[in-house]
Formats: sequence, structure tokens, C-alpha cells
Amino acid sequence: MQRLTLALLICITAAANAQGIKRSEGPERGGARDEAPTKLARQIPLWPKGAPGFESKRNEPEQAQDYWVKNIHNPSITVYLPPKEKATGAAVVIFPGGGHRLLVFNAEGRDPARYLNSLGIAAFIVKYRLFREDSNLYSLDREVKQDAYRAMRLVRSKAAEWHVDPDRVGTLSFSAGGEVANIIAYSPGKGDPQATDPIDRLDGKPNFQLLVYPGPLGVPDAVPTDAPPAFLIAANDDPCCSTPVVTILEKYRAAHASVEAHILSGGNHGFNMGYRSNLAAVKAFPQMMANWLTDMGLTRHKP
Repeated sequence: MQRLTLALLICITAAANAQGIKRSEGPERGGARDEAPTKLARQIPLWPKGAPGFESKRNEPEQAQDYWVKNIHNPSITVYLPPKEKATGAAVVIFPGGGHRLLVFNAEGRDPARYLNSLGIAAFIVKYRLFREDSNLYSLDREVKQDAYRAMRLVRSKAAEWHVDPDRVGTLSFSAGGEVANIIAYSPGKGDPQATDPIDRLDGKPNFQLLVYPGPLGVPDAVPTDAPPAFLIAANDDPCCSTPVVTILEKYRAAHASVEAHILSGGNHGFNMGYRSNLAAVKAFPQMMANWLTDMGLTRHKP
């Protein structure tokens, strides 16, 4: 185990709460790219009449300022589609971080969505409910998990309209968003064949996942052999979220499931897409992620 951990501190490529801490100056902001969260016409509620059991709150307005969005009671996806001539058919559902008190919508939603579009991959940013903002209403294992599964199923339900292959829909998550992604990655995710709503009959499990400094909640006791192929990355000096990457990697290796992991020597927490960092390795991380997506066959049209 000591040898494995030492190797991780350099950089590992292997195949086969925490967000409540005080952040160092500026993490999870968009830096020079900051602006008010983008409001697009393609924002689609996860449920047309509001979240089940909370329909009365669906018209309560969100709060947005600078880089964040909060007060989310009508969860939704915001749709970013690549040009049709460039689309590969792959899709990524994005879960921004923010400690479950807010969502870092720009730097961990909009920016990665645009980057994925440049690779020909459709992207869908999830505004999920925030259980630490209002723990009297929501919990991670109930309402937030429900939002995550519903987002995956909604994307698959519109696969033909959005030119998406329903068998190539994965997740990209940051920080607290990684906790959301983890709770749907390792169980079957099968829909209810008897559900009145046809969307709820669809599969909610991702086909692959990209976890960027994921939080510790949702890390499974064990990873099944059919776990979605995973790309993992965090900075060694991240006080909260480098350990989950090491732990998840070890569990993937034990299951002989496909995984690639990187521990950067620096970068701390909340380096977003690396745009603001002065560290070359952090700036290069999107390309590392793109390389993995290419190796998985997700940046080219499926034969």
C-alpha cells in the first residue's frame, strides 16, 4: 500500500463535508472568465411540473451572482450541443461543485461544457438540489440522488433529438458534484418498467465517468467489476479531495475495472478547468482528460 501511495504522488495511470472546508484564495471561481452565470434558452426542468413532492416550489426563483447559483428547487439541465457536423454522439452530464450550498456554475459547468463541445461531445449541466443549503428539505441519498438519475434518464430520453448515443452517456463532476456522480455510478440504475413517466423507465447509470477532485461522500465500500470506466484527478496538496481519488483508484484496481488516475504535485482544491493556474500540469489537465476520452473512443463517431 505504501508503494502504491508513493507512486500516486508522482502520477498514476492505471488501466484495467469535505467541501465544507475553507478554500484557499480564489478556488472554484472562474478567474478572468468570471461573469454572471449564463442563462440559456436550453435550460430544461428535470420534471415538467416540478420535482416529485416539491411541485409547489418549482416557481421559486434561483439566486445567481458572480460565479455561483443557489436556491435550486426546480432542478434542471442546461443543454450545450456541438455542431452537428462535429458531434461524435457521446454525451457528458456535468455535476458542478460548490459544497452542496451553491453550484459553481460557470467554472465547473459552462467552461467544461464548452470544452467538451470543442471535442464534439454534447454536454448537459445539472442544477441539482443543495442539501446543505436546506437540509430540512433535501438529502444527498434521496432528493439529490433522484436529480442525478433523472438527469441521466432525461438525456437518454432525448437521444434522437440531440444526436446522442444512449450507450455513450457519461458524467463529469467536480468536488461536491463528484459525490453526486459517485452515488449513481456503482449500482445498476435500472429504471422502473412500470413507471407512468416513460423517462423513469430508462437506465440511469453512466457509461463512463470523469471525477475531478471528488469529495469523500459516496465513495463506495467496493467497486463492482462492471463499474463505468473512470478518469480521476486531484492535486496532492488538496486537503479534502486527493484521498478519495486514491481510495477510488484502489477499489477499481481490486475490481479489475478500467481506471486512469492522476495526482498532481500542486494545484490545491478547486482548480476548475485549470485556466487560472500558474502550474503547467494543472493547465494541461483538460488535454489529459481529452486524451482519455479519445482512448475510450468518445471523441470520434461510433462505427
